[in-house]
Amino acid sequence: MDWYSAVFEMIDMRSFSNLWFWIALAVFWSSINHWVLGVPWDMVLRARRHEGQPREDMQDLVRINVNRILYISEQSATLMTGFAFFVLTALLLLGFVYGREFAQALFLMGFPLSIVGVLTTRTARIIRREELAGEALIKRLMRHRMATQLIGIVSIFITAMWGMLQNFTASALG
Repeated sequence: MDWYSAVFEMIDMRSFSNLWFWIALAVFWSSINHWVLGVPWDMVLRARRHEGQPREDMQDLVRINVNRILYISEQSATLMTGFAFFVLTALLLLGFVYGREFAQALFLMGFPLSIVGVLTTRTARIIRREELAGEALIKRLMRHRMATQLIGIVSIFITAMWGMLQNFTASALG
């Protein structure tokens, strides 16, 4: 047995039957929903309950991250969009045309993440344009998190259904 076989025997590249994939998927969406525009959700909740320093800290962190997101978006939006489409197209073709399960799993994680990225940029633009602060800012962050959670729920559901289909057909075929 060569090293290549040994490595790929230990790291099962069949994602949907691998417990580690499902753990990674849960951690992936949990992290995305915890960090709203780069701000930890507990900080938003604390700012909602207490005015003063907690709210100022949250607003400062939102301002910093909005400026960072919009700067990156304005400087390299075309390049990032092209690269994202290239990677997603490659994963789509490798996964669903050539039947590579690992590429399917990455696509089912990457495509919804790209939607969240567009939503994040849109929310950052709204926050800057309307100069949101205080309760209005917290409300906007809550709406953004709700939309992100909805995308995550739909993504996990579709991934679970596709994974079950893959596992059933793999077990039926051999």
